[in-house]
Amino acid sequence: MLPDLPSPAGLTPSSLPDDAIEVGRILDAWGVKGWVKILPHSTDPEALFSAKAWFLQAPETKFRPGFTAFSGTVSLHVDEVKAHSDSVVAKFSGLDDRNAAEALRGVRIFLPRSSFPAASKDEYYWVDLIGLSVVNREGVDLGLVRDLMTTGPHSVLCVEYATSQQDASDTKATVTERMIPFVSAYVDAVDIAGKRITVDWQPDY
Repeated sequence: MLPDLPSPAGLTPSSLPDDAIEVGRILDAWGVKGWVKILPHSTDPEALFSAKAWFLQAPETKFRPGFTAFSGTVSLHVDEVKAHSDSVVAKFSGLDDRNAAEALRGVRIFLPRSSFPAASKDEYYWVDLIGLSVVNREGVDLGLVRDLMTTGPHSVLCVEYATSQQDASDTKATVTERMIPFVSAYVDAVDIAGKRITVDWQPDY
């Protein structure tokens, strides 16, 4: 575990926006000039590149016990962001050395949903799909989108649904998951406003 480090300059006490979404985490310092390495929560981190200020909250205790760089919510102005290998690296105003960057290791990054760039036609942010109901062409309820994952060239909807299992004395409800490729061959329509995705998929697939 790293020793306590001085609180970085440039941290501005702030309130988390009402539409804030957690979009990533600071993994560690990158280089010696105050850059940080980011782990995005999604494969489409465009919002990180367009936002001029990020909102930060302390890491969970189990992730980094004894965190002291700041408390509550703070914001930082972003000087530069760029893709690097399978992650993102960023430079903040006021963070000019490695120690300042290391002090933010594990910090959670939030952005207001309203700041996200508009998605292209037939493209969607993962965060907008989480929680949508999934039904097939016959109107059969297939569950709710719990998460998405990337498998090679396309994404896959992770859809949770309830099933019943009966033993000798009782019937128990359990939560099961089905995977549906998020491609036009199986997805007929995405209705964000109506919170529904229609698919060409059967419950027994």
